[in-house]
Amino acid sequence: MCLILLAWQAHPDYPLVIAANRDEFFARPAAAADFWQDAPQVLAGRDLQAGGTWLGVTRSGRFAALTNYRDPTQNRQLPSRGALVADFLTGSATSEAYLARIAASGVAYSGYNLLLGDGQSLWWASNVSDEQRPLAPGIYGVSNDLLDTPWPKVGAGKTALTQAIEHLPDDGPLFDLLQNDAIHPDQHLPATGIPQEWERLLSAAFVKSSSYGTRSSTVLYQRHDGWLTFDEQTWLTDAQRGARVRYRFAVAG
Repeated sequence: MCLILLAWQAHPDYPLVIAANRDEFFARPAAAADFWQDAPQVLAGRDLQAGGTWLGVTRSGRFAALTNYRDPTQNRQLPSRGALVADFLTGSATSEAYLARIAASGVAYSGYNLLLGDGQSLWWASNVSDEQRPLAPGIYGVSNDLLDTPWPKVGAGKTALTQAIEHLPDDGPLFDLLQNDAIHPDQHLPATGIPQEWERLLSAAFVKSSSYGTRSSTVLYQRHDGWLTFDEQTWLTDAQRGARVRYRFAVAG
């Protein structure tokens, strides 16, 4: 997942709104969002290579999502970060307790941002900055650096999200902002250690190429009465549309 935009308690009728793009190599196998056979309470896509996931929710209202921290020198032999999302969704620990468990485990992972919601609070954590904290009500964005790092697509996305949530339950504007394929000027791009042509390609909210790009766009919003909508568009190479799935259910109290 390379862009997550979220509105947490920023709208009187929709306390949680998520708009997220997952970017990955098209050769890496993955399953579209569905309720898992081995954990029927979990609704998420699945990485068929490592078994974890990048974003998901449960029937009880637990939420988790992850982005990788861009570092071309990372150790690729470390455990898959997607397991952190899957383990939280299939467990029952509070967000705070789960993060404490990760810290105490001593298991090393490549850099990540982790967002966890247990129905009462929403937490962000990163093993790069060794931070973990509950989020106050507001609009947030994270790509492949730390939370709210002002990369161009994060700043533009937060502005667009602020406007888009006013149109709910119409989620068209949320999908529109996720399909923004504008490449940002070189002078505004970060220097993360990858070639400049890749910095340009990845500067867009919606990444298009034949080998690597946006694989799925997910819009999730929960209404104040507990009804949750999960809508996901799958993308194929060169931005061709794949399947679209939509789920709606009442969060169990």
